[in-house]
Parts: sequence; structure tokens; C-alpha cells
Amino acid sequence: MRLLVLGGTRFLSRSVAEQALQRGWDVTCACRGSSGPPPSGVTHLSWDRSQDAPAALVEGTWDAAVDVARLPSHVRRAVKALPAAHWVFVSTINVYADNESSAMEPLVEPIGEDVDLTEDPEAYGPMKVACEELVTAGTRSSMIVRPGLIVGPGDPTGRFSYWPERLARGGQVLAPGSPDDVVQVIDVRDLAAWLLDACEAPTTGAFDGVGEPLTISALLTEVAAGVGTEPQLTWVDTAFLSSQDVQPWAGEGSIPLWLPRPDYDGMMSHSTQPAIDAGLRLRPVAETARDTLGETPIAITAERERELLAAWHAR
Repeated sequence: MRLLVLGGTRFLSRSVAEQALQRGWDVTCACRGSSGPPPSGVTHLSWDRSQDAPAALVEGTWDAAVDVARLPSHVRRAVKALPAAHWVFVSTINVYADNESSAMEPLVEPIGEDVDLTEDPEAYGPMKVACEELVTAGTRSSMIVRPGLIVGPGDPTGRFSYWPERLARGGQVLAPGSPDDVVQVIDVRDLAAWLLDACEAPTTGAFDGVGEPLTISALLTEVAAGVGTEPQLTWVDTAFLSSQDVQPWAGEGSIPLWLPRPDYDGMMSHSTQPAIDAGLRLRPVAETARDTLGETPIAITAERERELLAAWHAR
């Protein structure tokens, strides 16, 4: 199997390249390499995707290509260079217009021009819709995968890694929202393996690449089991957290996995059954937590958590 990975140096695309090598495939990574070198054993084809594809890419032949791009111009150039390959394009659940619904429609309106996400982060989903359209219209066959929150070893965002670190530390833990709020995560290794299976099949169509929906209480219990602790959870409701200007979801000062409800009820409760029927295999969250422990979290500090808990008890 000859595989082209557009990327290959970070997180999901790197896991795809590494696992393809483990399967004995002939792997080429087309990227600048500015985020680090691709895995040892691949063929590195240097390509700045703001430029036309190099001759080695245009003249090459691959059985399949995996792309994680977010800029329409990057996808447009790649599809033009490789119209005959089976494409597996990694999109996002941010393409859906209604976050209160778990349905796979409607999609947001596409934005076909490149947008700087530091200036307009809301353009992420619309640009991914445009990328999807370019892939489905410009390739012989394709599969569109729309992941939710991808977690696991090597996650540069440090989102999920907050919870293994926090629960391993013990003590009273601020648990956000309601224990019945539904959340879902997918281990990067499981997603990468499924993308490779889809290349080999080849699988076509559009799928949500998500893990099993779990209540956040069940997920935190699994995380705690994975790091060998019993959680002492104090549930702090959404209204209070919002009143304290706590950032949801991800980033500095955030509580990861927490989203305001019901505005985001659908975002973390997509059905995984179509993907499972198409071959996706999921490992327990406890295993992901165990393997993620020790990575740097990006979230609220321990001091900030103590302040919030004190304010909650004193309200």
C-alpha cells in the first residue's frame, strides 16, 4: 500500500504515518517539516502548500492520501495535483450549524477563501466545509471524517491531559456542570487506525469520527481508574462557572470538556454507530488517560481551582 500523508509531523497526521509504517506500507509525507521532522522511515517530500505542488508530487502515484488541512487553497492545490487517489479527508464536527443537535445536518455555509483563524476563529468550520466540497468534487473517491475532540498521547493542545493530571493529584476536584452532561472523546491512535483501514478498503462517504457518548461523571470515573485514583468530585454548575468568567472547552484558564448547556448538547453526543459499522474500534477512556498522564495540560491552575471551590462553598 502506497500512502501519501499531507502532513505527518504532528498529532493525528503523525500517528497516521507511524501506524502506516508499522503495517509495512510505503509512506510519503508531504509537508514543510517546520513543525518537526516526520517519522523515521517515511519519504519526506518537502512542500509549502501555499505554493504549487512540486513535480515529485504531481508525478507520483499513491493508492490513497490522508489530508488534515483547514485552508481551502491548500486542499484545492492538492486535489488538483492528485485527482486519481482515494482521499480520506479529516474535517470536524464544527461543520454543523446547530450545536444543540447531534444530527449530521445542516452544515454551515462554506467559506472558500483562506481566513486567518487568529482574527476570525469562527471561520474554521466554514473553511472545512469548503475543503470537504473540494475533495468530494475533485477526487475519484473519497471519505470525509468529522472528528470531535481528539485526545491521547502527543496532543499539542493539552486539552484532555488536564483530567488525568488533576485526578492523579487527588483531593477535592472541581467537576464542571451536571454529572449527567454528555461528552465524548476519541483517542488519536484509534482514529488514525480507522483512517488507514478506510484507505485500504477503500471506504467512502461522510462519518462522524467520535468516541462513545458518556456522561461526564462516567468519563471522569474512567479517567480516575486509568490513573489509579478514586475521584472526590464537587459538581459546580454552569451558571456559577459562567458568573466567574471561567472559559469552557480548551485553552489557558479553561475547564476542559465543559461546555455551556443546552447550547452545546448536540456537539458532544454524536452517534458513533455508523463509524463503528464502518470499522472504527475504540479503546477504553481509562487506557487513554493512563497513556496521557504526564503530558502538559493547558487549563485552569490549581490555585484558580481552589479559588472557585472556595467561592462555590461560600455562595
